[in-house]
Amino acid sequence: MEKTTAAEDPETPGAKTPPTAGKPPTAGTRTAAEAPGTTGTPRDTGVADPASPATGDRRRWFALAIVMTAAFMDLVDVTIVNIAIPSIQRDAGATFSQIQWITAGYALAFAAGLITGGRLGDIHGRKRLFLIGIGGFTIASALCGFAVGPEMLVVSRLLQGAMAALMVPQVLSIVHATFPAHERGKVFGLFGAVVGLGAVSGPLFGALLTQWNLFGLEWRPIFLINLPVGIAGLVLGSRFITESKAPRALKLDLPGVALVTLGLLMLLYPLTRGRELGWPLWGYASMVGALAVFAVLVAYERRKGERDGSPLIELSLFRVKSFAAGIAVQTVFGLGLGIYFLVWTLYMQQGLGWSALKAGLTGVPFSVAVSAAAGVSVQLLVPRFGRKVLQAGALVMAAGVLLYLWEAGRHGLGIGVWQMVPPLVVMGIGMGLIVAPLTDAVLSEVPREHAGAASGLINTVQQMGNALGLGLVSVVFFGTIGDRPAPADIGPAFVNAFQNSLGWVAAVLGAIFLLMFALPGRPARHVESTGGDTTGGTPDGDTTDRDSREGTKEPALV
Repeated sequence: MEKTTAAEDPETPGAKTPPTAGKPPTAGTRTAAEAPGTTGTPRDTGVADPASPATGDRRRWFALAIVMTAAFMDLVDVTIVNIAIPSIQRDAGATFSQIQWITAGYALAFAAGLITGGRLGDIHGRKRLFLIGIGGFTIASALCGFAVGPEMLVVSRLLQGAMAALMVPQVLSIVHATFPAHERGKVFGLFGAVVGLGAVSGPLFGALLTQWNLFGLEWRPIFLINLPVGIAGLVLGSRFITESKAPRALKLDLPGVALVTLGLLMLLYPLTRGRELGWPLWGYASMVGALAVFAVLVAYERRKGERDGSPLIELSLFRVKSFAAGIAVQTVFGLGLGIYFLVWTLYMQQGLGWSALKAGLTGVPFSVAVSAAAGVSVQLLVPRFGRKVLQAGALVMAAGVLLYLWEAGRHGLGIGVWQMVPPLVVMGIGMGLIVAPLTDAVLSEVPREHAGAASGLINTVQQMGNALGLGLVSVVFFGTIGDRPAPADIGPAFVNAFQNSLGWVAAVLGAIFLLMFALPGRPARHVESTGGDTTGGTPDGDTTDRDSREGTKEPALV
């Protein structure tokens, strides 16, 4: 239970409001009691303010390392299972349908719960929800690793996805609430590097752990490896992460939760299972019905916001040009990645006949290129060139895709790792120029009290885009291969299907380039708060004064 002392509570007779960020108030600086939308009562969470001189940079950078590790763990877990599928089928006796649920169940539970998880963090505290999420994720990983049968593994994966939906939205929210505006560019550069590493590390880790067969456990270490990481994150997070939440006493919008979950399931379930079930008519009806559910959701959320100001989805965020445009780009970008990564894995392992380890190692140049470009783009290029960096990234990535398409056609089944390195590096550079600046652009004008809701939306649309991409794989990849090709035709059919899929990915990147014209031309000033976001230390007060005190001047939105 949170406590305030007489010295901290401005409503207590004789109490004094503490100066902002440990400094005497300067001219024009609002105290906590004067900040609009606040109660004037700072919260004492037992954790020092990470922005204060007393703690310096150490505490907040420790917190960043913790939440980034959790984000990396989730990114790896999304893809690590794909490599281990043959081992799971052999050792656990899983049917094809159960394998579908082991892989898709996580994504469904994850996508369906992201918006709710973000809003719960705004209401009950982002640190609290992060710790609940990472604790539950660790327990679910243990249940997956010690599953006695495929049925238990399916249920455990659903639980794992649900816990990830509580944990992941808090990552960007904690960053948004912990770091001042002038430091977030550097932080989002690091986040982009983590995304790049996580994108291809899952297959590599999965290949290594499965091939090593540690202690005769076959596929189980791919889940059990999360245990020490999760426990460390839980212990260190409780110490170093500062609590933050929305300033107003929001309530969870249960009808909104029901509508968004229903709509997402109606859209994603047919896409996930459509090919296996032969694309039944009810699947198309479900996807069309999902659009109607989303329309009802928007109408309800609009009335909910007008009535009590506590909707699940802050529709006002879409009036912010940078957020709305960024969400559109994020969705289409997720669609392209959803097509590419699954097709790429199938091409190498089933088409070319490569081992899981060889396929995993092939992705290392891509990962390194993404990480390097992500750091450079945010810290050096975007402050100088703005939106042009993201657009250049889309064109560079498209060039890499077209180069890969040419290499695949030229070498056919004889293509080697070294022929793949140049296009993978070019694609990685392009992706690195996009991922980190895009996140920064989407969140740059989002008030901190809505950071959880915005982060949940970012992750949700990314997952929706991935699901749409996976659905298109059935058309652009498997549709090209045809039904049951002869053994001698499998290799050439996979090469042809891979080339067709790359053409679609290049077209998606062209669409992204055009959508990026709606993004701000130059970096926007990050909005610290419109209502005095509640953090574990002293409220920030006025944004302009804080930035001026810290000697920061960021270019205004153009």
